[in-house]
Formats: sequence, C-alpha cells, structure tokens
Amino acid sequence: MLRRVMKLTFLLSILFFVPLVIWMNVTGTNIFQPATTWEEYESPEEAGWDEDKLNEARAYFNSLNSTAGIAIYKGKVLFSWGDVASNTNAHSVRKSILSGMYGPFVEDGTIDLSSTMGELGIVDFPPLTTLENQAKIKHLMTSSSGVYLRAGEESFAMRRKRPDRGSHAPGSHFYYNNWDFNVLGTIFNNKAEVDLFEHFEDTIADPLGMEDFSLNHTGYREETGRSIHPSYLFKMSARDMARFGQLYLQEGEWEGEQIIPREWIETSTSVQAPVPGNSIFDYGFMWWVATEEPYKSLGMYSAVGRYGQSIDVIPEKDLVFVHRVDSDRLAFRFLRRGVTQSQRLYLLRMILDAKIGEEVPDIH
Repeated sequence: MLRRVMKLTFLLSILFFVPLVIWMNVTGTNIFQPATTWEEYESPEEAGWDEDKLNEARAYFNSLNSTAGIAIYKGKVLFSWGDVASNTNAHSVRKSILSGMYGPFVEDGTIDLSSTMGELGIVDFPPLTTLENQAKIKHLMTSSSGVYLRAGEESFAMRRKRPDRGSHAPGSHFYYNNWDFNVLGTIFNNKAEVDLFEHFEDTIADPLGMEDFSLNHTGYREETGRSIHPSYLFKMSARDMARFGQLYLQEGEWEGEQIIPREWIETSTSVQAPVPGNSIFDYGFMWWVATEEPYKSLGMYSAVGRYGQSIDVIPEKDLVFVHRVDSDRLAFRFLRRGVTQSQRLYLLRMILDAKIGEEVPDIH
C-alpha cells in the first residue's frame, strides 16, 4: 500500500513539475523571485504616481514579448514587473557598461582617447590600411572609426549595411560597428592591464551591491573566422541593470564614493556623433542620447540592446527604467520575437504619463 502511494505521489509530482518547468522555460518566467535589498515604495501613490495608469502600462507590457521591467524613482523601486532577477543576455547594453569602465582610466591618463590604432598596435585580418590605422579611440567610442572589417556578434543588418573599406575617413561617418566596440574591449584590457569582467565586478558590481551578477554569467566569444578581437558578453538581471542606471543618474556617485567620474558621465551621455536615419537618438560615447521631444527635454539617454533591452536614464524625472526581453528562453529561440523601439518607447510614455500632476508633451 505504501509503495503504491509513493508511486502515485511520484507520478503526480512529474505531472505537475514537468509542465511547470516547460512553461517557465518557454515564457521566461521565474516564480521563485528572491528577496531584494532595494528599498521599495509601499504604493505608487506614496511616490506621487497614478496606480491605475501604471496598471494600464503593465497591461501593455504584458501584451508584448517583454519579460522584465523595473522602474527606480528617487532611488527606490516604483514597480517591478516580470522576472527581474534572472541573468539574461544583455546584448548591446554591454557597450554602455564598457563606456562607464573607461571613465576612470581616461581621467587618470591611462587611456588617451586621441591614441590611434597604429599607435596602439591594433591588428586584425586582413591588416588595417594606412587610413584605418589613423582611427582614434574616440572614433571607436562614437562608432565612426571608418574601419569596416568583419566582427563578432554582428547581426545580418550590420553585415548588410557595412560600408566599403576606405569609403569614409575616421570620425566622419556613423555606422553601428561591432568591430569598433569589440576592439574597445581589447584596448581596455591591454591599457588598463586588467580583465574587464573582473574589473567590473570589483569596481562596479560589488560597490553597487548588485544582487545577481556573477562572473559565471560573463565571457568572451571568439569568432576568429571573422576577427581576432572577441566580443565581451554579459548576462545581467533587470534589477542589476537598474543599479547601473541609477549610478549614472547619480552622476557616478554611490554612497559617497565617486565610482565613475562625473565629467565622463556628462561627456559620454552627450551627443558626440549624429546618427543618420534615427529620428529619436544620436550617439555619445557608447550611449544613445535622445534628441527628439519629449525625451530631449527630459535629458534622457539610453543603453540599448537587441530585441528590446534597455536602460533609460531620465534625469528630469529622477527616474531609471529598465526593460528586458529574455532571448535565452526556449520560445524565443524558435520565434525570435522581441520588442521594437517604438513599442518600448510607447510603454515608456505610458509610464511617464502616470506621474501625478505632470504632463509629458506629445511627440511632434
């Protein structure tokens, strides 16, 4: 009798847990949310936000392929939607993270933004031309090096739009170029004489109290058939990304320590290069800077990654909003459906419109 009961219990457990695991994998849902050290508002109204309007925004969020969203208002959690604790592919948000890591080394003179590829001894296959060797670190920072070689982690669109070699002088033309970004990782490791992942953990993740970050969720991806310069990849949770955004909102200061120089944050999140064909953003030093209303007046700048990843820093509202799409989950591997920029920004508008007593101007 006891054996029958045990068998029945085992079968019922399988019937319950197997579908649950499959559902969690397909949807990217984590029902076991760990506790957080973030201070949270008891209600949106306590912070001066309209709960009904935020619920409307959440309903729209749920209608998308979004898997996590978190907003930090005046340093406290305003809301947390979906799975904000799982470390998932940050995609190109990694570039804004690296930008922040450059700041202290630029300030102390270890890295000179005017150094050229030739002076730095940067090589690849095929070799750089005389013109390409004149590209400076600051040109790579603004994705305008004029070096149009193959690179790791390139999307099909990047490959299709890549200009011909020699068609633009360094600093004269913006093209979203993973060669620039990956080489910046190589330069950082060589000049700073550190490993960028370990340095991030020591100087940013640990001081900020990131709750989910682990070096196990970082790594270099070698694609030597394309380039000798590897991609530096991060997997990070939404709430840890929010801490990075909050660090920027606080002008690089965290609990009395200046982690990233204030001047570097101001420079890197200001327009450094126009972006042809983009009506919302121009480019800073690996940050997207809003140049269209209402976002321009709000001082917004963003770290943006493929499929809908973003950290939106909005100084005029004292707000950080992080949006995530888990591209590691099983369903995504088959459907490849992300969240578009227009959908993400519409969601952000709904959130901004929920601030009581404040109206966000319409987009022209």
